[in-house]
Amino acid sequence: MSRLKDMYSTEIKDAMMKKFGYKNVMQIPKLDKIVINMGVGEARENAKVLDSAVKDLETISGQKAVITRAKKSVANFKLREGMPIGCKVTLRGEKMYEFTDRLVNLALPRVRDFRGVNPNAFDGRGNYALGIKEQLIFPEIEYDKVDKVRGMDIIFVTTAETDEEARELLTLFGMPFSK
Repeated sequence: MSRLKDMYSTEIKDAMMKKFGYKNVMQIPKLDKIVINMGVGEARENAKVLDSAVKDLETISGQKAVITRAKKSVANFKLREGMPIGCKVTLRGEKMYEFTDRLVNLALPRVRDFRGVNPNAFDGRGNYALGIKEQLIFPEIEYDKVDKVRGMDIIFVTTAETDEEARELLTLFGMPFSK
């Protein structure tokens, strides 16, 4: 069992109960899932690019990635409906907590000129979106085997009803928000 999940079961719940004054344990917000998305625009010309992106995403998440396809045709982007344009992974349960631990403690400190993540990237309903410019910050990715530096979006979906509750939850998980 991961360290973060152990923490969530006692320390984080106690802190959230104290700060927001919940009357019931079931009101305490929790991390529902993490969605990692990697958009690969070059995939429409070269299918091998998508394969390497899927391999990177699977290495980072430890779970099989799903290929995402275009919903609409866009002539300006030379894109037709149904073309593969990226990949994504949805993490839940144990893998979700383990990924959060690795992201906060190993990957984010490796970002160049890192001053914390944007505290304003909440959507108004308690979910947080984080953009990463390169996959090299994860220790699982070997620098020599990377064909191209790619970014990714990481979305933390919580059961919190307000941004303030979600911010407190992620702060207790160790997310380094900038001041």
